[in-house]
Amino acid sequence: MAWNLRKLFLPALLAAVMLPAFSAVAAQAAPHPPRPRMEKTFHMHFGRWWDNPRMAQKLGLSTEQQHKMDAIFRRYRPSLEQLHANLHHQESVLGPLIGADHPDEDRILAQIDVVAQARANLEKEFARMLLGIRRQLTQEQWEKLKAMHAKHMAQMKQHDWHHGPHGPMPPPPPHP
Repeated sequence: MAWNLRKLFLPALLAAVMLPAFSAVAAQAAPHPPRPRMEKTFHMHFGRWWDNPRMAQKLGLSTEQQHKMDAIFRRYRPSLEQLHANLHHQESVLGPLIGADHPDEDRILAQIDVVAQARANLEKEFARMLLGIRRQLTQEQWEKLKAMHAKHMAQMKQHDWHHGPHGPMPPPPPHP
């Protein structure tokens, strides 16, 4: 009986642990790579949103703030790209281990730890960049950004724009 439970437990555990990793690998083939979860926490998107004239005007960003945000973005971009590539590599190492005819549980679990650490390193670096950008905003600008994000999310939910029949859909065009 214990052998049967173990026989069922390991595949279930691997499926539960690996689904996010395989999803991330599959998403790599998509036009936009997955973004760290910290981005959602700080209501910011990977990219230079502060260079959008409409966004800058709505938030009241100064040219100096935009230049500082650009500098922060440029400073972190190489390390984020390197950490993202490392995560992709570690996930690609894990795939064949799980797909082997005779999977080695110890190697798989060790590689899961490596993948988890690579993901954590990427998340931390991304959070550092977002915090640096966030520090350039005044409290009033931060409140406006949060309100804009909440409004955008409510619109997406109302229109179910972020989930179509074939997966995620692009956001709607901005309203004038």
